[in-house]
Amino acid sequence: MIAKLNEKKSYPWIVVGLLWFVALLNYLDRQMLSTMKSAMMDDIPELAKAENFGLLMAIFLWIYALMSPVSGIIADRFNRKRIIIGSLFIWSGVTMAMGYATTFNQIYILRGIMGFSEAFYIPAALSLIADYHQEKTRSFAIAIHTTGIYLGQALGGFGATVSKHFSWHFSFHSVGLLGVLYSLVLIFFLQEKKTYFFDPTKKSSVSYEFRQMFKGLGILFGNISFWVLLFYFSAPSLPGWAAKNWLPTLFTETLHLDMSIAGPIATVTISMSSFFGVLIGGAISDKWVMKHLKGRIYTSAIGLFLTIPALFLFGYCCDIEAIIFGAILFGIGFGIYDTNNMPILCQFVAPRYRATGYGIMNFVGISAGAVITEFLGKAADNGGMRHIFVLLLFVVVTAIVLQLATLNPKTIDMTEENEF
Repeated sequence: MIAKLNEKKSYPWIVVGLLWFVALLNYLDRQMLSTMKSAMMDDIPELAKAENFGLLMAIFLWIYALMSPVSGIIADRFNRKRIIIGSLFIWSGVTMAMGYATTFNQIYILRGIMGFSEAFYIPAALSLIADYHQEKTRSFAIAIHTTGIYLGQALGGFGATVSKHFSWHFSFHSVGLLGVLYSLVLIFFLQEKKTYFFDPTKKSSVSYEFRQMFKGLGILFGNISFWVLLFYFSAPSLPGWAAKNWLPTLFTETLHLDMSIAGPIATVTISMSSFFGVLIGGAISDKWVMKHLKGRIYTSAIGLFLTIPALFLFGYCCDIEAIIFGAILFGIGFGIYDTNNMPILCQFVAPRYRATGYGIMNFVGISAGAVITEFLGKAADNGGMRHIFVLLLFVVVTAIVLQLATLNPKTIDMTEENEF
């Protein structure tokens, strides 16, 4: 039955569905902590200080960032099915273990291990989807996968709510166990696919693998467009991660709400708006790129433009209607931008190096996120967090201008034949 399933014409969409739930768990597991600060403080008093909480978020991001290029290189050279399953199994086990933590140091170490294991998922998953879906469906397929990310982020906002009715230990235990069980399901239903020659039985030397790795890095960094993509990916990551990790706190300070209410409002508003944003952006991008090679780039820029007024509202408005409207704008805009990053990369980089390319993009993007997360932790203690959100809009404007002015793709889908 499984063999017949893999032969169906609909299997590329089944792959998207299988990975959709992994994407949901990927962000649910990492996001839960951001709203459970109050519930965990009674058992781990160090979390009462915002700077310490910022360190917890930052250690995940720094390790995730440093491992992303490595995970991308590995995904381009080895079986992505095994990488995805192994990554899910380990981070889910870590999530379960966090429910048993009793000290800040234990949470800190486990958070670092989670960053290590989760870093292997996105480059492998997105390059696998890109191989199953060509130019006509690529953005929408990635959009559907990305809705899992945003739904996971939204559900993570209920961590405080679940903890209030049960316990924060239960939240970690239940979600972690679910991921462990699902990793076993993927063993039977998920299949690898390489659009370039790949012989998994071939034995190669360590020196050969290093030569191939440096060859890929040389091709990527020798491409001016890839440097532009690195900046374009990292600049919006500053407000993106600021919103993901600190908007619940901003809501509690600005609107004077309890975290059990502010957490779901902040995360659900942005995440569900992004949920629709990625679908809109994916559908528009796939149609626009068939008429104009810069269609994906234009779609992405429109999405980023919508985040500019949102950042202004976060910084200067104090009523709930304006801030929620800003969160909706931010979510839709960021979703439209987010779903087109890998498809745009595919217009400049051949399949053999896409996971590596996305891993490097993740490195610069997540590093930017780690910097802003830690910085906002210190700003929160000093009451200056709102002003930082406003300043970030200038970074977004710079990214939009640079992208529109310099990115000029020559094809919808770059191959090794037309790479040079």
